[in-house]
Amino acid sequence: MYYFDEAGFTLTPSVPYAWQMTGQSLPLPSSSSRRINVLGFMNKANDSYFHSVIGSVSSDTVIAAFDRFSETRDPSSLSLVFVDNSPLHHSQAFQTRQDDWMLNGVIVCYLPAYSPELNLIEILWRKIKYEWLPWSAYESFSALQEALASILVNFGNKYQITFG
Repeated sequence: MYYFDEAGFTLTPSVPYAWQMTGQSLPLPSSSSRRINVLGFMNKANDSYFHSVIGSVSSDTVIAAFDRFSETRDPSSLSLVFVDNSPLHHSQAFQTRQDDWMLNGVIVCYLPAYSPELNLIEILWRKIKYEWLPWSAYESFSALQEALASILVNFGNKYQITFG
């Protein structure tokens, strides 16, 4: 079983809260930037596949990610891929390709509507944004690209999620 979703990363840091000494300011680097969108497949064993694009995500982008993922699968074993109900996952083009992916052993399953807590890859996106990306990643777009690439390459080894 794999969980699929998209997440976007920019130079605007994701900081839910911070502590500082009374009377001191805690400056946060922030600027507008291009967007790195990561499309990811992840299972509970931290096996993963990522497809990154700079800019917006369309049905074609999602289809390309599924095409590449399905090419890595052994067609004799099934891989269920759970997706949310984003319009990108319900487009005619996406639905037309599902039979092709099934021939490679990849079966698309839809999660119930309005239930992001059931999509376990959401935990990964939260860990990256709130815990694993260092402050230095927000110094420049290239620093963000490098830090994000390092996390994605090392996910499953240096960076792990333990599912109970």
